[in-house]
Amino acid sequence: MRRVDEGTGEEVPYDKIVSGYEVGKGQYIEFTDEELEAIALESTRTIDIDEFVPKKEIDQLYNIRPYYIVPEGKVGIDAFAVIREAIEEMDKVALGRVVLTSREHIIALEPRGKGLMGTLLRYPYEVRNEDEYFDDIPESKVAKDMLDLAKHIVQTKSGHFNPEKFEDHYEEALKDLLSKKQAGQKIAPPKEQQPTNVVNLMDALRKSVAAQDRAAATPKRAAQTRKTAKKVSQGRTKQRKAG
Repeated sequence: MRRVDEGTGEEVPYDKIVSGYEVGKGQYIEFTDEELEAIALESTRTIDIDEFVPKKEIDQLYNIRPYYIVPEGKVGIDAFAVIREAIEEMDKVALGRVVLTSREHIIALEPRGKGLMGTLLRYPYEVRNEDEYFDDIPESKVAKDMLDLAKHIVQTKSGHFNPEKFEDHYEEALKDLLSKKQAGQKIAPPKEQQPTNVVNLMDALRKSVAAQDRAAATPKRAAQTRKTAKKVSQGRTKQRKAG
């Protein structure tokens, strides 16, 4: 990998590269490594708790990633257990601060089993305003029959959350690709998919419901057929015995 000047295409030596922040078009404030190191925070294994808030008040938009939190030492275990039990009984979440990779993060702590789960939270400036994306969506009134059909589909496809059902299709495709490459097979590029035609949503919902109804009815018909065949067979047996 080479660092190349966008304008000239020439490679730039590492000692000529600096860190900077764009403050205007083509205008940057430069920082040296020493200046950045001066403001870097030392990573710690300690979480400073600031306040306790209701869990329902934390918008999921602020969640980044979870961590398992465990205590360290006898004193730590006692404090850990007290906080865990207290926030569990009061249905609260502890908000604190922790330094990871030279940067301070906000972390939300909640009980999980015998331990705690800590979720890093975004700062407000890291969360975009939804209006920037949703304002252009036109208002629409959903017809009752269309809503009823959609509800029917949702009901027939309802289940329970089970992450064991999750399938990483890319992972499987990658394994298949590796197997083919190992076997020396030629890999053909995928065919370009053409965009599908716009369809009437109501017709699509009806077709979906009809297909589900047919699928549900097929096993029932098969069972009835087997039952009828069994009766006929029993009847013939009786007739032979009577004769």
